[in-house]
Amino acid sequence: SRGITRLRHALSAWYERRLGVPVDPEREALVTIGAKEGLAHLMWVLVRSGDTALVPEPSYPIHQFAAVFAGADVTSVHLSHDTEDFFADLEEAYHRTWPRPRVILVSFPHNPTGHCVDLDFFERLVAFARAHDTFVVHDFAYAEIAFDDYRPPSILQVPEAKDVAVEFVSLSKSHSMAGWRLGFAAGNAEVIAGLQRLKSYLDYGVFQPIQIAAIIALNECDGVPAEVAGVYQRRRDVLCDGLDRLGWHVHRPRGTMFVWAPIPERFRHLGSLEFSTLLLRAGGVAVSPGVGFGRSGDGFVRFALVENEARIRQAVRGIRRVIESDPPAGV
Repeated sequence: SRGITRLRHALSAWYERRLGVPVDPEREALVTIGAKEGLAHLMWVLVRSGDTALVPEPSYPIHQFAAVFAGADVTSVHLSHDTEDFFADLEEAYHRTWPRPRVILVSFPHNPTGHCVDLDFFERLVAFARAHDTFVVHDFAYAEIAFDDYRPPSILQVPEAKDVAVEFVSLSKSHSMAGWRLGFAAGNAEVIAGLQRLKSYLDYGVFQPIQIAAIIALNECDGVPAEVAGVYQRRRDVLCDGLDRLGWHVHRPRGTMFVWAPIPERFRHLGSLEFSTLLLRAGGVAVSPGVGFGRSGDGFVRFALVENEARIRQAVRGIRRVIESDPPAGV
C-alpha cells in the first residue's frame, strides 16, 4: 500500500525539480488511491471524537466530511476569492474554538473559489502551527493548474513545514488522469507512517500498471501540465469574457479549473439551487450550486471549465437567454 519504489522516487524527483523541495521517498512519501482517499483516511490518523478541525468554507466537500467521518467537529472559516487576509481569519477562528483545533486543512489554489496564496501565507501558517502544536494538511490538487504567470507554492517549500504538515498532490488535473485515481502524500515522516499503517489494513494500493504509467508521467512528461493549464486558461478567458459582455462580472481565477461566480443581483433571491435549475432548464447550461460547497456559498454558482471553447460560447448564448429574461418570483 506504500506504492512501488520507483514511483515514490519519481514523486521525490518531481518535488525537487518543480519546487526545490527534498522529499525522502522511503520515509516522507506515500502513494494513495487519489488524493481524496488519502485525505479522508489521514483524518482517521489525526483526529477522533472530541477533536476539532479548521476548514475553509465554501470548500470541496471531502475537506469538511473527512473530519466528520473521523468523528471530529469542524469549525468553518469563511473564504472567498476577494478575502484580504485568510490567515488572520484562520487565527481568529482558532482562538475562538474550544477545544483548540488539532488540524488545519487548507487547499490552494482553492476549489471552488479560485482563491490563491503566495509563499508568505504558508510561512505564517507553519509558524503558527509550530507555536500552537497543531497540524496542517494541504490539498495541493491544482499545483500545476495556474495561469497568468502565477506559480502556486507548496507548503513544503517552508523549511520547517515537515515538522507540522503533510501535503497531497495528484495527477488527476495536471496530467488529465482523473479516473485513474492516483495521488500522493508527502511531508511529516511520522504522520506518513501512520497513514501507511492504516492503509495496510484497508487496501492493497493502486493497480500496478497505473503506477507504472504515473512513473512515466512524472519522469518524462514535464511539458504536459503546462499544455493542460493552457487549455484551461483559454477556456477561462472565453467564459469570463462572455459573461462580462452579458454584464455578469466575475473574478478571473489565477488557478484551478473553475470559475466562482456571484449570482446576478436580479436573480439572487432564488438562491444557488433554484438559479442553477433555471440555468439548466431555460439556458441548457449545467453549473454547480454554491450551497453544495457549504451554506456560505449559496450566493454563488461554480462553472467547471470542462467543455471546449466552442461549447463554452454556446453556453454563454444560453446564459444570455436567462439573464435577459424576467427572473421568476422564487420560493
